[in-house]
Amino acid sequence: MSLLSDLINLNLSDTTEKIIAEYIWVGGSGVDLRSKARTLSGPVNDPSKLPKWNYDGSSTGQAPGKDSEVILWPQAIFKDPFRRGNNILVICDTYTPSGKPIPTNKRHAAAKIFSHPDVAAEEPWFGIEQEYTLLQKDIHWPIGWPLGGFPGPQGPYYCGTGAEKAFGRDIVDSHYKACLYAGINISGINAEVMPGQWEFQVGPSIGISAGDELWVARYILERITEIAGVVLSLDPKPIPGDWNGAGAHTNYSTKSMRNDGGYEVIKQAIEKLEKRHNEHIAAYGEGNERRLTGRHETADISTFSWGVANRGASIRVGRDTEKEGKGYFEDRRPASNMDPYVVTSMIAETTLL
Repeated sequence: MSLLSDLINLNLSDTTEKIIAEYIWVGGSGVDLRSKARTLSGPVNDPSKLPKWNYDGSSTGQAPGKDSEVILWPQAIFKDPFRRGNNILVICDTYTPSGKPIPTNKRHAAAKIFSHPDVAAEEPWFGIEQEYTLLQKDIHWPIGWPLGGFPGPQGPYYCGTGAEKAFGRDIVDSHYKACLYAGINISGINAEVMPGQWEFQVGPSIGISAGDELWVARYILERITEIAGVVLSLDPKPIPGDWNGAGAHTNYSTKSMRNDGGYEVIKQAIEKLEKRHNEHIAAYGEGNERRLTGRHETADISTFSWGVANRGASIRVGRDTEKEGKGYFEDRRPASNMDPYVVTSMIAETTLL
């Protein structure tokens, strides 16, 4: 008699050419991820060869019930670490039946910015540091924390090891390997300052691919926490008080910044970002005012600042960049629940257009 695990792990290629494609999209809240699967006649490597599909937008907060059909346009393909074989994960964006992007489709506008000749010529690189918190399912309290109580103060948990300091490493390592399997350019992981909080980094990725890769990495993490019976939180300040919040620090460089003389280009870009500080803050994630207080390695939300190696600034420039006179900078303002399509394209737009 087969066990459920045996059936889940069936290798389809033993008996059929058909594959399963999991279509993934961003739901109506702008943070929730939705997906559904379909059978294809054989392996596909090019998203333009995939069929468009539809779903009930009235059930995701993206369309009214009387005109509920939303169309999925496949945009990027990744290997499926859950079904494996030739099966795939497909990042999609969302359109009306007449082909207009719906309001929650942030990828469409981002793709236009990244395809602008002035932006494309500069080959913008992004590295996104996605912080997140793992919560106990029934009480929504961080894993490893005593029920209704608090652990010892922050200090031993950042990059910590041991049963009293690191909580959820099995989930984190499973996610790391699954992302590498999927073809995501994940560059590392670490335990964060608050216990039960972790970070993974995606990049360097060019242009629109940074958003595609971060969204599919979030999807994979949601699926793994689903299996583990743990809740994934992208809240920028999950626990009030003297605990670090969660951000999505966004590292950025252009070809001009990476070449000789790039430090001056970086400083000019930072000046441009300062002029649009309020516009960026408004687009950098919900609830960010609870995180950007000027404490816990953040700058105050209403004040723009920058500095070398300063983790209390809006923009941090690394010591290596200052020393070499070229490199990249880190925008420390985005919240953990930010939309990477919005943030990356806005940084490119402000600094290049």
